[in-house]
Amino acid sequence: MQDGAVYNETTEPQAKPTHRPFGCTLRRLQGWRLGAKACQAILSLLAVICEEIVGDCIKCAGLYIFEFISCSAFLLSLLILCVYCTDIYKRFEEDKVQRVNFWTIAVTGVCFLLASIVFAVTSSGSGVENAACTFGFLASFAFLAESITEYFHNQKQNVDGRSENPGNTQSATENQPLNTQR
Repeated sequence: MQDGAVYNETTEPQAKPTHRPFGCTLRRLQGWRLGAKACQAILSLLAVICEEIVGDCIKCAGLYIFEFISCSAFLLSLLILCVYCTDIYKRFEEDKVQRVNFWTIAVTGVCFLLASIVFAVTSSGSGVENAACTFGFLASFAFLAESITEYFHNQKQNVDGRSENPGNTQSATENQPLNTQR
């Protein structure tokens, strides 16, 4: 009796979850969202590479603005991608991550579009500058397309999730007493 033969375990041990390096997963970026995030990062990187190849410029202010915005957009797109793909996502509430993602991509898209316009106007027209402008416009459209899609998706969720009696109004029949005493 002391060897424990009488008392066997009645439940099976739980299977340990598989350990992923840094908790990396793509399950929160399913469907179009993974493609949009990858497209934003790649196009931003290509814009950065092209503007770094520019040898000389006549009006450099547009180039410097474009350089700052394109590099910032690339780093922000990587940061957002890392938040979605790692365990950092779990530390914050999903609503907060979605809100930060929406405003980040919207502001980045607008700034990238403005920087691309300024660079296109002030560039000397070399092939590398034109390529950088093209990638800048494509990246800004990728950021803006995702922000517009997210906006309409959130509006649809708000309409679908709205209750029959918002605000608990007093004129609604379900808020009236069942038995009135006279």
